[in-house]
Amino acid sequence: MKQKAIQINGYTHLTYTHETYSENEMLQRSSSYYNWLDKRRSVREFSDKPVPKEVIENLILSASTAPSGAHKQPWTFCAISNQALKSKIREAAEIEEKLGYDSRMSERWKKDLAPLGTNMHKPFIEEAPWIVIAFKKVYEFDEDGSKHNNYYVNESVGIATGMFISAIQNAGLVTLTHTPSPMNFLAKVLKRPSNERAFILFPIGYPKEAVFVPKIDRKPIDEVACFFE
Repeated sequence: MKQKAIQINGYTHLTYTHETYSENEMLQRSSSYYNWLDKRRSVREFSDKPVPKEVIENLILSASTAPSGAHKQPWTFCAISNQALKSKIREAAEIEEKLGYDSRMSERWKKDLAPLGTNMHKPFIEEAPWIVIAFKKVYEFDEDGSKHNNYYVNESVGIATGMFISAIQNAGLVTLTHTPSPMNFLAKVLKRPSNERAFILFPIGYPKEAVFVPKIDRKPIDEVACFFE
C-alpha cells in the first residue's frame, strides 16, 4: 500500500502500517522468539572464517532502527576487519584489563566473574573476523560550529546495541559485550572526533568448533518482572 503523506504542524508525516496477530498467534510468536533468543550465549572463542562486509552493514542498519531521544540517533558503529588494527586494539585493551584485574576491580567482582572464566587476556579481539565498536555521540556540532547535547544518549545507545546483539543472533553469528574500563584508548586508536565516547566493543563471527560456555541459569519471570493487574 502506498504511503500517504500529510502535514502536521508544518512537518511531513506518513501513514503507518503495522501487522497485528490473533491472541493465539501472538502467544506462539512471542514464545518462539523467546525460545530462540534464550539460546544466545556470549562466546569468547571465534573461528577465523570470514564474514561478508554486507552482513555487518545489515547488522548496523538493524541496530540503527532503534528509537532514540528526539530521533538524534546518537551513535557510530566502527567496524574493523584490518588485522593490524585489531592487534593494536587488543594490545591497548589488555593493558587496561591488566590494571583492572590487578588494582581496579574488587575481590568480590573478581569472585563473581570467576565462574565465567574471564581474565585479562582478550584473544577474541584478534581472532574474530570483525570487531565492531559502538560509540555514543554525547553532543553534535551545528553548521556554525557550536555544539548542542544529544538527549538520553546512554538509553538510546543501550537500546541500539541490544538490537544489534539480537541481529547478530538472527544472522547465525556470535558475539560478546566487551567493555574495557576506561575505554578512552579506543577513540584515540580509531581517531574518533571529540564528541564520541566508546560504549561497547563487539567481536563478531562464527564460533570455533567444540566451544564450551559456562553453565548458567537465567532468572525466572517472577524475579525479573512485576505485574500490577
